[in-house]
Amino acid sequence: MISNLSYIHPTAQLGDQVVVEPFAYIGANVVIGDHTWVGPHATILEGSFVGKNCKIFPGAVVGAIPQDLKFKGENSTLIIEDNVTVRECCTLNRGTEASMTTKIGKNTLLMAYVHVAHDSFVGANCILANNVNLAGHIIIGDFVIIGGMSAVHQFVKIGDHAMIGGGSLVRKDVPPYVKAAREPLSYAGVNSIGLKRRGFSTEQINHIQDIYRILFVKSYNVKKSVEVIEATVKESPEKEFILEFLGQADRGLMKGFKQ
Repeated sequence: MISNLSYIHPTAQLGDQVVVEPFAYIGANVVIGDHTWVGPHATILEGSFVGKNCKIFPGAVVGAIPQDLKFKGENSTLIIEDNVTVRECCTLNRGTEASMTTKIGKNTLLMAYVHVAHDSFVGANCILANNVNLAGHIIIGDFVIIGGMSAVHQFVKIGDHAMIGGGSLVRKDVPPYVKAAREPLSYAGVNSIGLKRRGFSTEQINHIQDIYRILFVKSYNVKKSVEVIEATVKESPEKEFILEFLGQADRGLMKGFKQ
């Protein structure tokens, strides 16, 4: 299961039935969970914790030090949870003293050439398509899909179930449940198809649309939108979740809908 043409540091800890292909490199103090596959020429560096049933494809570099001039050699980590696929030539960097870690949530797919910079947190069940680039300190929720060739500015937040079109420049926060596209990045409706696939009812989806019609279509500013949403929209977990996100949108929100 482990090729004698690979290099595995003596302090690395490999679980049961881990496969390491020829010319892979696994550094000191790396931990790899059961049934994970490490492809040829993949590199997993010190500070990396890889979960069970993961796949690390050729050319991926997992756990390299941050591309941040403030990094002073902190003993930071990169955490990849279970069932994550890291395709060819992805680069995933460790954290800095800001949070000391970078994390990829379970069941996530990172397609070829994705870059995840230091102190970024990618949620569970996400798909980042080819050549998506995440700067540092980004927070991405669960079930987020980001189209290929997109770039996300540092400190941006993207809410659960959001879908971002390919080639997007994400400079502002993207709230949950929405589709985002165009340049500059703008509201393009509710991600209704994705929500249906994940068990949201038609009533829930219509309710979410009512909220975003106020926020993005009515030409109110964010403060006024929040006031109207709080006063006129019935209570629900979705409403509470959206308002909580808006209260933490430190970079401001993407633009609203325009014809």
